[in-house]
Amino acid sequence: MSASQTSPATPVTSDDEPTLLVKIFGKDRPGITAGLFDTLAAYAVDVVDIEQVVTRGRITLCALVTAPEGGGHAEGELRATVHSWAESVRMQAEIISGRGDNRPRGTGRSHVTVLGHPLTAESTAAIAARITGTGGNIDRIFRLAKYPVTAVEFAVSGTETEALRTALALEAHRRGVDVAVVAAGLQRRAQRLIVMDVDSTLIQDEVIELFAAHAGCEAEVAEVTARAMRGELDFEESLHARVALLAGLDESVVDKVRAEVRLTPGARTLIRTLKRLGYQVGVVSGGFTQVTDDLQERLGLDFASANTLEVADGKLTGRVTGEIVDRAGKARLLRRFAAEAGVPLAQTVAIGDGANDLDMLNAAGLGVAFNAKPVVRQAAHTAVNVPFLDTVLYLLGVTREEVEAARTHE
Repeated sequence: MSASQTSPATPVTSDDEPTLLVKIFGKDRPGITAGLFDTLAAYAVDVVDIEQVVTRGRITLCALVTAPEGGGHAEGELRATVHSWAESVRMQAEIISGRGDNRPRGTGRSHVTVLGHPLTAESTAAIAARITGTGGNIDRIFRLAKYPVTAVEFAVSGTETEALRTALALEAHRRGVDVAVVAAGLQRRAQRLIVMDVDSTLIQDEVIELFAAHAGCEAEVAEVTARAMRGELDFEESLHARVALLAGLDESVVDKVRAEVRLTPGARTLIRTLKRLGYQVGVVSGGFTQVTDDLQERLGLDFASANTLEVADGKLTGRVTGEIVDRAGKARLLRRFAAEAGVPLAQTVAIGDGANDLDMLNAAGLGVAFNAKPVVRQAAHTAVNVPFLDTVLYLLGVTREEVEAARTHE
């Protein structure tokens, strides 16, 4: 019975049925895949599995097929024909007899994304060995990107995601690479809401320090900010103390600060690609709506929330108005945005760098520490320690080719 006649509930091959692994390798050129299967079609074999990889212009094409009817004589003819065809297109062929399909993959499946700048053979070997050490098996490896970092993804089975994440986090820190581990399944591409911090995440600056520079108290404010981000000070208390130093600044300083804000490298690419792929994107900030509202308009963000500097008679009063966006507030806003977007919390992604982002990172389905303080890196699901915000895309399984396609179709 041919593959087209096979019932959907019936496997193409049983565990004891003879099969052939046909491997073709050599210089890639158009027509290799079609040529191989045209050659095999003469023997009415069914396709059990296919895998093809092209690396630096060299193709490796593997086809697992049922053995042809007619026993050893027919198989011998198939072998001779495949080798003859391969020689005619200046390729090499290898055919291995066996039985049944590939062995079943183990339970517990994960995607392991490794980011390196560069990605060394030593670190790759260490990550692979650690996967094996947890009882996992690497089923497939492919490259997601070569720029601005090298990003590769391992499909792993045979071990639970949480245990794998814990083991690889230690190895990643030791080797100086970034590793993200997420459970395999449809949920990965269903993570349709991404919410990120603003200061030192979406942008390179701390907005309150930009304001402070105009008030002549930048150093004092920067020290308080650093202590708050390290978790040494209560955020709300530190916010009030820093904002008080801005009292008396003319309201026109807002436009000057907006002009000084510098987006993090890759920020536009990240947002543009996510929007192109159908994601909703939001920001939450311990900074100020005077800046986040402008960012929302410029970048086409779906959600934005921050503190608001009070203004009276054209001057900053040194106070904030409304609900304070602090550590707990960011997590609360993530939940609010998710509800408004109609996205389950387990299918959200949060990105941040400071201690006041921790509740949000832990509440999200995937929490990403971006060039974060040590306390944040240790607590988040995964960390990115390169200065390119668009590398977060690779943690979602988005390839560099998809990024370029999003740019091309704008």
